[in-house]
Amino acid sequence: MSSELFFSTIGDLRARLDSRDLSAVELMGVMIARTKAVEPLVGAFNSFDERDALAQAAASDARRATGATPGALEGIPVGLKDVIAVNGQPLTASSKMLANFVSPYDATVTTRLKGAGAVLWGRLNCDEFAMGSSTENSAFHPTGNPWDVTRVPGGSSGGSSAALAAGEAIATLGSDTGGSIRQPAALCGVVGLKPTYGLVSRYGLIAYASSLDQIGPFTRTVEDAAIVLGVIAGHDELDSTSWKAAIPDYRAELQRKQGPWTLGIPKEYFAEGLDPEIGAAVAAAIAFYESQGCRIKEISLPHTQYCLDTYYIIATAEASSNLARYDGVRYGHRSQQAKDVVDLYFKSRAEGFGAEVKRRIILGTYVLSSGYYDAFYLRAQKVRTLIRQDFTNAFQEVDALITPTSPIPAFKMGAKSDPLAMYLCDIYTIGVNLAGLPAISVPCGFTRGNLPMGLQLIGPPLQEANLLAIAQAYERAYPWSQRHPLL
Repeated sequence: MSSELFFSTIGDLRARLDSRDLSAVELMGVMIARTKAVEPLVGAFNSFDERDALAQAAASDARRATGATPGALEGIPVGLKDVIAVNGQPLTASSKMLANFVSPYDATVTTRLKGAGAVLWGRLNCDEFAMGSSTENSAFHPTGNPWDVTRVPGGSSGGSSAALAAGEAIATLGSDTGGSIRQPAALCGVVGLKPTYGLVSRYGLIAYASSLDQIGPFTRTVEDAAIVLGVIAGHDELDSTSWKAAIPDYRAELQRKQGPWTLGIPKEYFAEGLDPEIGAAVAAAIAFYESQGCRIKEISLPHTQYCLDTYYIIATAEASSNLARYDGVRYGHRSQQAKDVVDLYFKSRAEGFGAEVKRRIILGTYVLSSGYYDAFYLRAQKVRTLIRQDFTNAFQEVDALITPTSPIPAFKMGAKSDPLAMYLCDIYTIGVNLAGLPAISVPCGFTRGNLPMGLQLIGPPLQEANLLAIAQAYERAYPWSQRHPLL
C-alpha cells in the first residue's frame, strides 16, 4: 500500500479530489485498510464504523458530481477524540462510566466539520475523561506511540496524535485542558494547535475543567491546521463562553504575514528538568528565527513557578463539579449491586471511574469544601490572574513566545507511575490554558533514539493567524513532518 495517500496533506488531497484523480470513496478505502493494518500495534481508536465512513465518502463524491462548490474539507477523513459528540456514535470519554453511551446529538465542531464536507472517521482513544498525559489512563486500552509502540503517545489526546502520525487519518481533533493537544503532538511528531479560549465552541465536548478546556486540531502541517481551524472556529450561541470575533481566512493569512517578528524567550522555561536534546533543538530553532531577521528577546514570566499548583487546584475543582452528574441515575454506568439510592451513587461512581479520575475528583472536592475554599480555590484564582498578567506584560514587548512543548520525549509505558512525575510533563503547557491563550506545537527534530521533539509558540489572544505564520516560517525551513514512522 502506497504511503502517498495516508501521509498526504489536506491541500494535496483536495487538489486530487477536485480534479477527480481520486474519489473520496477510494481515499476512505485506503484509510480503512491502513487503520486495520496498524491498529493492532498502535491502538489509537476506541471504535470506528467502516460502512458509515464509506457512506459519508460516497455522499461527498455525489456532491462533487453535481458541480457544487466543495467544502474546505470535502472528502477528507477526520478523526475525533472520544470526548466530542457525534450523533449516533459512541461517546465514551474512554471510561467505563460511559462505555455503552451513544451520543444523541452533534457537537458544534462536528456540525461544522460535516458542513465542510469532512468524512468523520472513528472515535479516538484518550486518557479517561481527558485526565492524563500519556493515554495510559484509558479504561479500554493504552495507545502506543507510532515511533516506538512501547512508548506513550502523550495525552490526554494520545489517540488523536497517534492516529495522525500512523497515517490512520488525515487530520484529527482533540481537546486541550493543560496541554492535551500540544504535548502529544510533540511526542508524536505532528502539528497540534490549541486555539484561544472561546474561539472554538465547547458545545458537545464532555467537560473536564470548563474554564480551561479547548478543542483544536492535529494536522501534518501548519497550513492544514489553518484550514481546519477556519472550519471549526467562530461564535456559537450554544456556548456562553464563545467569542464574538471575526474569523479571518487563516490559510490566506499565512501568505500575507511574513515577519520579521519580535520573539520572546521566557527564561523560566529553560531551567532544570529540560532534556538536553530538546533544549538543543529549541535553541537551534531560536537561532533560525534570528537568522531570518527576527528580534530575540529574553523575558520573564515570574509566576511560572506557581502554574502547576494553580492548575491542579482549579482543574480538579471544576472536574469535581462537572463529574458530579455521573451518578448512575439517568445515564452512564449503573451499579447492579446497590441496595438503595445512596448506595447506588457510591457504587456506580466507584465502579465507573478509574483511579486518576477518582484522585482528581477527591482533590477537587477537598479544595472546594467548607473551610478550604478560600485557602485553596479562591487563592488559586487570584494567582491565575497574576499568571495571565505575566503573559499580558510579555506581549507588550514581543509578538510571540518560543518554548519547548514537553520537557522530555516520549517515555516508556509504565515509567511514570508517580502522579506528580506525570503532572510535570505538562509544565510548559498549562500556563497557556490558565491564561486562555493560543499556542501551537510544531516538530523540531528527533532525538538520537529517533523520537520526535516539539517546539511551542505562544501568542496573544485571537492572534492565531500571526502564530500560524510564525510556525510555518520554521516549518518551511525544517519540514520534519515529512518523516514518518515505519510500522
